[in-house]
Amino acid sequence: MSKIQEFAAQLLKAEETKVGIDPIIASDPEITVDDAYYIQLENINKKVSEGQKIVGKKIGLTSVAVQKMLGVDEPDYGHLLDTMVVENGGTIDVKDMLQPKVEGEIAFILKEDLKGPNVTAVDVIQATDYVVPALEIVDSRVQDWKISLRDTVADNASSGLYVLGGKPTKLEDVDLETVGMVLYQNGEVANTGVGAAVLGSPATSVAWLANRLADYDISLKAGEVILSGALSGMVVANSGDNFVARFAHLGQVSVNFK
Repeated sequence: MSKIQEFAAQLLKAEETKVGIDPIIASDPEITVDDAYYIQLENINKKVSEGQKIVGKKIGLTSVAVQKMLGVDEPDYGHLLDTMVVENGGTIDVKDMLQPKVEGEIAFILKEDLKGPNVTAVDVIQATDYVVPALEIVDSRVQDWKISLRDTVADNASSGLYVLGGKPTKLEDVDLETVGMVLYQNGEVANTGVGAAVLGSPATSVAWLANRLADYDISLKAGEVILSGALSGMVVANSGDNFVARFAHLGQVSVNFK
């Protein structure tokens, strides 16, 4: 078994048993970011072979503050599967996850394929059917979130579940950079954010993704959901919590935990 397969198996076991593992780089400091993406793909390909479907991508580490915290200078990405979707206002059992946290994001629904390199924010806008507000419930199979860039990349960019809500909004009807968001936890303001916090614009973030995926000969497909990155920080989710994210012009999205 190669080290790619070995680490992929460890992460998959952690996901299934709900028991986190030690950071991958603690076991093998020589693991590269490229190695980590191949670990991610190993598990994604396994899940697809078992019947799950890729329905989109997610972008992480879009905040400069988070990048500095992890000592990196670029975002990362993961795959969204059809088994990750939670209905708006739905309920998640915390026992089905390891250590969930909630983020508010803007989701792009594509009407055209996007293939890098050289994709621009303008290309993204032209290829987008509409946007909606989203909650991403991130999770880590690495114990206590003690992650480096390579750990989170290998772990499918710490993907968990996601919720789409609000109303479909055409991009000509909204200024992405100035869209404000308030994230409520149990009726109290947990944090606030604005579109410009995502690499200057969520469309710029999606363009980065299309160009980064070109390194692996992967394209963004028409119909896919693209979670463009958090407008503010992650909030820990516990049993009994209710989260609502309200976005200017885009509406709101909510989820509950039991």
